[in-house]
Amino acid sequence: MFQSLINLFFPKVCSGCSTLLLGTENMICTTCRHDAPLTHHHLNPENDAYKKFYGRVLVQHASALFYFHKKGIVQELIHNLKYKGHEELGPLIGEWYAGDLKTVVALQDVDQIIPVPLHPKKYKERGYNQVSGFGKALSEQLDIAYNNKVLIRKVYSKTQSKKNLLGRSELNETIFDVVFSEKEHNKHFLLVDDVLTTGATLEACSRALLKIPGVKISIVCMAMAHS
Repeated sequence: MFQSLINLFFPKVCSGCSTLLLGTENMICTTCRHDAPLTHHHLNPENDAYKKFYGRVLVQHASALFYFHKKGIVQELIHNLKYKGHEELGPLIGEWYAGDLKTVVALQDVDQIIPVPLHPKKYKERGYNQVSGFGKALSEQLDIAYNNKVLIRKVYSKTQSKKNLLGRSELNETIFDVVFSEKEHNKHFLLVDDVLTTGATLEACSRALLKIPGVKISIVCMAMAHS
């Protein structure tokens, strides 16, 4: 009865389209789950996410679950995750993608999952890292260790959305660093983030991780910007 009263005054709505959720639906309605633009990157090692890093940084694998379109379902999901406090969407998306990623041969020897970090000031403002739940869900589903200590963000920056690729690359060279010991040597790291756009941030994170002797890098994102 108490839960029914809560639902009456604070109805649960879909994070993708804001329609009322049915009793059997969780965070995302059945229609949005069906209509979300999936990339199927896991079926193609030479997919468009992987090609983003050609000639920039060597990655073993790169992929995203969704395509991100302006004013689309995925934009709403990511916006709710990052800016509306719906932290629970991260684990849901991670569980959604884990089944596909289990089939990717290039990821079979991954040792640790590494989230793209927030600067401590940004973390304090937001209250959470929107990538953490996604990474932890993948960690649990794929049985791979989660490590949010090795990669750090040194520089606070409000936004990079208006910078061009060159500007982002120059800035990002100074943003990230690593804290590691010999136990991190020769590992295969799976770097996870929310949206892949130019790839500059993930390239900078990868370059920082490549300071560790013998490491390999793979990249998985919730979504990828798509024209």
